[in-house]
Amino acid sequence: MKQKDIDYINEKGLNTIRQHAKDFIAKREAPAYIANDGKQTPMRGHPVFIAQHATATCCRECIRKWHKMQLGKKLSQVQRDYLVEIIVDNIDVSIDFYEELFGPRVITRQEGNQKMSISANRNEKL
Repeated sequence: MKQKDIDYINEKGLNTIRQHAKDFIAKREAPAYIANDGKQTPMRGHPVFIAQHATATCCRECIRKWHKMQLGKKLSQVQRDYLVEIIVDNIDVSIDFYEELFGPRVITRQEGNQKMSISANRNEKL
C-alpha cells in the first residue's frame, strides 16, 4: 500500500472502506458470470483493490483457486461477507504494520479558512 492509500483509509475510516469492499464484491465478484473475469480489479486506485490482489479475492478464478468457491454460481451472502472480512482484515493488518514501521500519521486538512492537523485514527471518520 502507498501513502495515499493509507491517507485515504485514515480520512474515510475503516467502516467506509468496509462498505466500499462490500460494493466492489457485490458488483465485480458476486455474479455467476463475469465477462471480463481476471481483469475487473485494477492494481491500484483504491486500497480495497490492493487488498483484493493481496488476498486472492480479485477475480472469480482466484476466488475459486484459493478460497474454493465454485465458478458459474452466484456468490451467496455468506461467501460475500467472508471475502469482505478477508479484505478488511488485510487492510487493518497492513495499516498496523505501516504504523509500526513509520508511526501514526498526522493529516492536515483545510476546513474553510482554517487549517487543521489531526492525529489519524482509521476507525473514525475525520
